[in-house]
Amino acid sequence: MARVLIIGASKGIGLETVRSALEAGHQVRALARSATSMSLTHPQLEKVRGNALVREDVEAALQGVDVVIQTLGVSFAELFGPVHLFSGATRVLVAAMAERGVKRLICVTGFGAGDSQDSISVLQRLPFHAVFGRAYADKSIQEQLIKETPLDWTIVRPGVLTGGSRTGRYQALDQPSQWRNGIVARADVADFCVKQIGNPASVRKAYVLVN
Repeated sequence: MARVLIIGASKGIGLETVRSALEAGHQVRALARSATSMSLTHPQLEKVRGNALVREDVEAALQGVDVVIQTLGVSFAELFGPVHLFSGATRVLVAAMAERGVKRLICVTGFGAGDSQDSISVLQRLPFHAVFGRAYADKSIQEQLIKETPLDWTIVRPGVLTGGSRTGRYQALDQPSQWRNGIVARADVADFCVKQIGNPASVRKAYVLVN
């Protein structure tokens, strides 16, 4: 079993990933500004209050870790201002991982980031850019930063996120010709991320996740 650091762990995909990793038997360190307020408890869970943009916080959280799963998010209101969280936190993370000698990184971005933006349909393109354009431009920078490293990375791009329990019926599309938008449960995104911890076939690959 691996020692896993989950960044952005207190809600959304991050919290679901904590649950999924614990169910799979991994040791989990949950890093978030609100980590200590998480109601989830488990003998294999360590909650660490910290900021993904602060190098010292990230370096400390990386101590003794085998794998990092980065699951950052912004609020709906933050979408309409400048967005630098994804690229800023990733610059901090990849430098800290190099310093600590941690190689495995699984990063959740989203459909429409990086080269997957070319697969957005014409009808969806205008509203997508109007609402999510700033965030996804920063996620594209985030992906490029990761791809330029020697890390053993996997990029996970979920479609439209929904709540609910894990279904296991999602599709992980790794060929650009297959990429399309669709819905997918946060719990299923978490399930996929955790399954890649020990999967060498997913190293240096980007996936779009949809039902």
